[in-house]
Amino acid sequence: MTYIDNEELDTFDHLYRINLINSCSGYKSANLLGTKSASGIENVAVFSSVTHIGSNPAMLGFFCRPTSMTRNTYDNIKSTGFYTINHIHESILEDAHHTSAKYDAHISEFDKTQLISEYKKEFKAPFVKTAPLQLAMEFVEEYHIKANDTILVIGKIVGLYIDNELLENDGFINLSKANVAAINGLDGYAVPKSNTRLKYQRPK
Repeated sequence: MTYIDNEELDTFDHLYRINLINSCSGYKSANLLGTKSASGIENVAVFSSVTHIGSNPAMLGFFCRPTSMTRNTYDNIKSTGFYTINHIHESILEDAHHTSAKYDAHISEFDKTQLISEYKKEFKAPFVKTAPLQLAMEFVEEYHIKANDTILVIGKIVGLYIDNELLENDGFINLSKANVAAINGLDGYAVPKSNTRLKYQRPK
């Protein structure tokens, strides 16, 4: 087994270090966040940092890198208060990954890929058509992480759209049935083919 201490870590090439640290935490969720600017320009971008905050109220969070440079997703959320979270599935992997390219704010990633935006129930932000799980989100609050100047954005779930075959009787969403992807590092995508569910555990 390879051992790397912090001093050695500081000697690594920039890209090697980024790949190493981004992948060491394990598989992460693969999501497309859909937003719309105050001027009406759609934006969609891949994120691997969406995380569960709480079930009641239903809230999710995601991390934004420093805003010293333009962050279209963050800016749109702050100006409108709404966004969507859409799960990436196997058939849209390449287009989803391309949304990580840094386009100017006046260019929509929907126009640069085969991804299609759609609107539901007059919600103000675009969903990604064909995504098997789509969440309508409303901004709640944010926290500045001083240690590395990132931002934790917290939103509440105001609506869920779930493909019927994914939703099981106990409320579990079986993402493997839709070939939903996970992200390993920055650019590695894996598609789980099954779920192993274990019973709620109590002390022996």
